[in-house]
Amino acid sequence: MEVSSRQLPRHIAIIMDGNGRWAQLLGRPRVWGHRAGAKTVRIITEECVQLGISQLTLYAFSHENWQRPKQEIKYLMTLLGRFLVQERKLIMKNNIRFRTIGQTERLPASVRKELNLTKELSANNTGMILCLALSYGGRMEIVDAIKSITRKVVAGKISIGDIDENLCGQHMYQPEMPELDLLIRTGGEMRLSNFLLWQASYSELWITSVLWPDFNTETLHQAIQEFSTRERRFGKVPSKILRPKHLEVLA
Repeated sequence: MEVSSRQLPRHIAIIMDGNGRWAQLLGRPRVWGHRAGAKTVRIITEECVQLGISQLTLYAFSHENWQRPKQEIKYLMTLLGRFLVQERKLIMKNNIRFRTIGQTERLPASVRKELNLTKELSANNTGMILCLALSYGGRMEIVDAIKSITRKVVAGKISIGDIDENLCGQHMYQPEMPELDLLIRTGGEMRLSNFLLWQASYSELWITSVLWPDFNTETLHQAIQEFSTRERRFGKVPSKILRPKHLEVLA
């Protein structure tokens, strides 16, 4: 399926759901699914670069994921560190700017080291932003923004009257993040799962039953194609609206 540049969302975010279920369907341990999912990340990232997407944000590890079994968490952290090392060449080759959002201080020191190195190496790149949400929660992000703003009010740097949507946005984890246009969720679940709650206010949602390891470029194109057919009104009336007959009579 071909996708033209005029159809493209500027910012795509993906809730990558279904790794564990994918592995279980094959009679394999859940970690097999996470390994397969990492390969999908590479495929979709490269495709978004080729399409000209400005930012791709991936829900890699949520704040709630810390409640998973310790062995699974340990494997996920090992996989993340390995991914950062292995994909560094891909990031530099594709001129990608690497970012993270979330409470990354909770991650193992070895993982934080690789995260920081990848950020530093890609800092001068000028292409697509690849942002990983790690130890991330949407409510937590909003709470942290409120705390930061409150500290400035107490210190006398700003007044309560200065607080508006723009100021709040400036205190999110990635203040320069472009408006979220398209939010994709794989695995068929019909919820946001505490992901980008502030940023997703007017994003278009596209949910598929396809499990993340099976998500491919064709599925991505389907999501973008449907996005291009939607009229984004942002609270306004539709551009083409039928006038009720009773109003025609009164006219």
